[in-house]
Amino acid sequence: MNLDPNAAHYIASLTGEAPRQPELWAEALTHGSMGEQRNYERLEFLGDRVLGLAIAEWLHERGRMDEGTLSQRLNALVSGHSCAMVAREIGLPPHLRLGKQARDDGGHDSDNILGDVVEALLGALFLERGYAPARDLVRKLWAPHLAAGKGERKHPKAALQEWAAGNKRKPPVYTLLAREGPDHAASFTVAVSIKGVGEARAGGSSKQEAETQAAKAFMKEFG
Repeated sequence: MNLDPNAAHYIASLTGEAPRQPELWAEALTHGSMGEQRNYERLEFLGDRVLGLAIAEWLHERGRMDEGTLSQRLNALVSGHSCAMVAREIGLPPHLRLGKQARDDGGHDSDNILGDVVEALLGALFLERGYAPARDLVRKLWAPHLAAGKGERKHPKAALQEWAAGNKRKPPVYTLLAREGPDHAASFTVAVSIKGVGEARAGGSSKQEAETQAAKAFMKEFG
């Protein structure tokens, strides 16, 4: 698998050094639609963990946020949407290796593909040069997003929605389980579930409050 000269120059500009293993970087840029034996999926799996560790370490350094706040900010910063934003900011789309059908379907502007390839590039950098250079690149590319306060002070339901998207899960589903008491002093019990993850329940004096508390409980248990 050959790395296009333009892509090689792009990688060198991005990472500060010419690729030592061009085939590794070509793999990171290759979508499954190319029909190649190797594509970015395995590197994306690795890069996802590198990104998560780098961001978690960075957030931990920045102050005494509680665990819930740390998780909320981490999930926002490593979400697929955030990764796709970074991909566009660094001019990644022209360097994607896509098959004709994927190109025709708009693959160069797909949040899913762009986010996955950013993670694959981090995986390639980790394999080629180790954790420290990968961490340094994360801090460089994600600095504007961290400085902008991404993931701070989100409503629990919005935070849970973002967590689900960032972890490639279906959106949360809220179910009213019970309404008890007279209208002036009613109490509500709500369950929130995400397929393949789990369920949390909570109560409140309104349906909206119960949903908010259920989202908080879900994030505490599973986030």
